[in-house]
Amino acid sequence: MKFDTNKTALLIIDLQNDNLTIGGKFEKSGAVEHAKKQNVVENIKAISEKARGVGIPVFHNHFVVEKGAKGIGNRASIFRAIAETESIVKGTWGAAPVDGVEPKEGDFVIEKSRMSAFNGPQLDTLLRGLGIETIIVTGVWTNMAVEHTCRDGADYGYNVVIATDGTATISEEWQEAALNYAMNNIATKMTSEEIVRNM
Repeated sequence: MKFDTNKTALLIIDLQNDNLTIGGKFEKSGAVEHAKKQNVVENIKAISEKARGVGIPVFHNHFVVEKGAKGIGNRASIFRAIAETESIVKGTWGAAPVDGVEPKEGDFVIEKSRMSAFNGPQLDTLLRGLGIETIIVTGVWTNMAVEHTCRDGADYGYNVVIATDGTATISEEWQEAALNYAMNNIATKMTSEEIVRNM
């Protein structure tokens, strides 16, 4: 698959310290180990650098909450976990982007308080304004925010590409379930090397 650089955008989902960095609130979940196994930070860095070099817009989508996680609700266990761990609080180290994949000049940064980056009008509005037809989805966690974003992206009418080694979650079992079951009929699966080569 060759990317049309005028009609493609890169999405980086929730690549924040609390989600996959040593010392982050979810360090003990298995996320740090799985991200290292996937080499996810370096792979996303390579994709984003190539994207910028060929004129593909880069979108950083950050999940952030106010102190006390006010307003996100507590019915879903993932939202309860965010509140109980006091994670990804706006303005804290935990909510900041991981070293090496910080937003650069010209990138877009979107804050959200739901798993899908499409929850709220901003992302779709910007993508359509740029004439985007294909989205490359990277980030964490594959079976949660990444999967939700891919599903919504397909529903919104975009061609969705998921970076198989530019995504990570809490275990290989969850990764395989997301890639080999959830993404079937939703997204085109490509490695970071394949993505970079076809930009």
